[in-house]
Amino acid sequence: MGCGTSKVLPEPPRNCYVDFVKTVVNCKHKVCDEGPRRAESKGLGNGQSGTSCPDGARRTKVAKYRARFDPKVTARYDIKALIGRGSFSRVMRVEHRATKQPFAIKMIETKAKEGKEVCESELNVLRRVSHRNIIQLIEVFETQDRIYLVMELATGGELFDRVIAKGSFTERDATRVLQMVLDGIKYLHTLGITHRDLKPENLLYYHPGSDSKILVTDFGLANSGNKGGDWSMRTTCGTPEYIAPEILLRKPYSNAVDMWALGVISYILLSGTMPFEDENRTRLYRMILECKYSYVGETFDPSYSICRSEMVSQLIADLELNSHGQMCLTSPRTSLTG
Repeated sequence: MGCGTSKVLPEPPRNCYVDFVKTVVNCKHKVCDEGPRRAESKGLGNGQSGTSCPDGARRTKVAKYRARFDPKVTARYDIKALIGRGSFSRVMRVEHRATKQPFAIKMIETKAKEGKEVCESELNVLRRVSHRNIIQLIEVFETQDRIYLVMELATGGELFDRVIAKGSFTERDATRVLQMVLDGIKYLHTLGITHRDLKPENLLYYHPGSDSKILVTDFGLANSGNKGGDWSMRTTCGTPEYIAPEILLRKPYSNAVDMWALGVISYILLSGTMPFEDENRTRLYRMILECKYSYVGETFDPSYSICRSEMVSQLIADLELNSHGQMCLTSPRTSLTG
């Protein structure tokens, strides 16, 4: 249920690289501008507000958003705290009045065309899925200008936050995270759903403990297939550092772009750095298109479960280590279903 710096890229001039990214969906971290460094955090999905303000100001802000909620929603849920915001949405921690069970409500403004499209995309996915590693939709309230998505509350924060705290993951810890993410993505791909915006900010821990499960969230850019059984996609979208080359090249692409993003996430977990990072978008996209990066660090230990796990092996099989310990991605766009 996280919101990140997701981008949709309009058509560029022919035969050149240009800085052509613009924001059209929810924004939170300046990952596209500052790589793995924290720019700002609003605590989406972790039950905490990232803004440091006095209790009185926080109560005033909560009261302000509570007043914008439809009475049908507040009759059933007690609005407790603002825990995230985006271009078209606000996320509140709430409590069911009857059961006292905590949830999160994502209130999406649908007056703007972009907000309506993001909401429709997310609903198309959440109404179809039921998996332990995918955020669960509880119920939906709809008014003329807003839609309220009641969802399970993840209190453990983002994978992004833990990478920042740890610096990097051990191979064993990275294996556990990737296994859960791959389980969720395999399930989505089986249903014909492509996420198209996988990144550490959109992967939440269900609770703060080290044994917490991971939840895949934020389906504002997801694709659920086209009429007539055509599963190829053409919309140029995603978050710059995680976009697959075929998307940048404006070619038809498949759900394999999710696997490219998972490769980038794997690199981040193991190294604590971005494989492709440049403040200049032209140079960034050139690096991605040329697959220009290297990994310097410990080589993979074949005794670890990362090499024994069937699904993770499918991802790692595309990585080749040379004698200097540099990781070269030989065929990153491997589909989980193809």
